[in-house]
Amino acid sequence: MREQVLAWLADRVPAARIKHILGVEQMAIELALHYQLDVEKAATAGLMHDLAKYFKPSVLLQMAREEGLELDPVDEENPHLLHADVSAIVARDKFGIFDEEILQAIQDHTLGRPGMSGLSCIVFLADTLEPGRGNTPELEALRQVAWQNLYKAVWLTCDYSLKYLLDTRCLIHPRTIRSRNWALQIASKKQQPEA
Repeated sequence: MREQVLAWLADRVPAARIKHILGVEQMAIELALHYQLDVEKAATAGLMHDLAKYFKPSVLLQMAREEGLELDPVDEENPHLLHADVSAIVARDKFGIFDEEILQAIQDHTLGRPGMSGLSCIVFLADTLEPGRGNTPELEALRQVAWQNLYKAVWLTCDYSLKYLLDTRCLIHPRTIRSRNWALQIASKKQQPEA
């Protein structure tokens, strides 16, 4: 199925985006191995996380509404944020992915979600931290944390995203804040995800 997904993506996203997708797939695999999570699920979620990345805003909104997703005013203003949720719909409807954990990891990769599974955490982190995103000192530090404590890495990655959104005066989705607060609370208790 991997080749089928890559062929589908090749017709719909630029080559640079495919390079990113492959980077997310690889990092998700490596983190899954490290944390003893399901490597096949990690690979599938990583490969499919951006299926709807280049869908038009009107299509994203329409598909989200048809699916009955609860839309925040920030989603209405920035439909691009819905690409994660819609990518899960495409994974299910086009590629026959019905594993709820994989679908949830695809949905959670942009904004996170309080209560994320370990699989969702690693795809969330891989999306921001895969090597193609650059090698700034901030990203390198976040990558190091990702190998030590998933929840701390999620919290700090949310902080990293929030700083960017504040600096660029963008709207902030409340789910990002809720995800950050959840991960901070878990990291403070020094817990690791269950496999």
